This record gives sequence, structure tokens and C-alpha cells, in this order.
Amino acid sequence: MTDYLVALAVTMTGILLVVAAAGARRVLAPHDPQPRKLTTYESGVDPVGSGWAQGAVRYFIYALLYVVFAVDVVYLFPWALVLRTEIGAASLVEMGIFLGVLLIGLGHVWRRGLLRWV
Repeated sequence: MTDYLVALAVTMTGILLVVAAAGARRVLAPHDPQPRKLTTYESGVDPVGSGWAQGAVRYFIYALLYVVFAVDVVYLFPWALVLRTEIGAASLVEMGIFLGVLLIGLGHVWRRGLLRWV
């Protein structure tokens, strides 16, 4: 039962810290709304024209590929550290399957020409 009490205490402390921080911001932060402050502002450029603009999809593809392989690395590092100690051959086969699926995906992306920066 003490494990649950510790988890409850940590959760309640976290909630209390978030509420305290939000309350402190509310009390201490200046509040002076003006029309100029409430306009849209992005990267130092005033908004002009419509909000629609056509962008290149290839940048999105690169971002998705980065996320996929960053998650892959997140799985590989702990696995490699534990492999030195006590994980057996079954884990090696499972990781081989995992990396094989990723390599098949990378091959598909390469074959479709999505890795060319043109």
C-alpha cells in the first residue's frame, strides 16, 4: 500500500506545483492588452494577405523520416546496453526483425525518390 501512497504523493505534488506556477504567473505577470499586442505576429513579419500558402511536402517527409529514425535510436540504445548483460538470442532476433522492417521502409522511401533534395 505504501507504493500507491508514494505514487499519489508524487502526483499530488506535481499537480500542486503546476497550479502554484500558473497562479504565480497570473499574479506576477503584467496584463495590458492593446490592439497592437493582440495582432498576429510571426518571425518578425507583419501578416499580409491571406493565411494560405503552398508549401513543399518534401520537408514534411524529411521531418517524418527523422522522427522514425530518432524513435529507432531511442529503442536501440537501451537494448544495446542490456544486451551486454543478460538478454539472449531471442532478443537479438527480435531486434533484427525490428531493424529489418525499418530497412524495408527506408528502401521503399529511397526507391520512390523521396530522399533526393531537389
